[in-house]
Amino acid sequence: MEKQKRIKKNEEFQEVFKRGKSSANRQFVVYTLLKAEQQQARLGLSVSKRVGNAVTRNRIKRVIKEIFRKHEADIAHQEYVIIARNPTASMDFFQMEKSLLHVLQRAGAMRQSKGKRS
Repeated sequence: MEKQKRIKKNEEFQEVFKRGKSSANRQFVVYTLLKAEQQQARLGLSVSKRVGNAVTRNRIKRVIKEIFRKHEADIAHQEYVIIARNPTASMDFFQMEKSLLHVLQRAGAMRQSKGKRS
């Protein structure tokens, strides 16, 4: 993931937590923050040690990044912090994709597109 598309600093995470809006389902919590000058979607990830070991947590992060990259054209230009919950450890790519897109739609982050893409 490109450097300008990432949220890495604690201050940036805290700003999204404090000023942003949250939406959740059983697998993910998504915080969104719209900034006027935002030119692209920025993504920050958080996967707790309670979710699994390092291998599991890193797999979850890779899958979320790939889902974000795959649906980049349909995702609004905002800042996102995604927190993965315990059930994600046992999910495959397609289950995670369906769940994450669902929570992004609930958060109002998905642009309306003509026809469904896969």
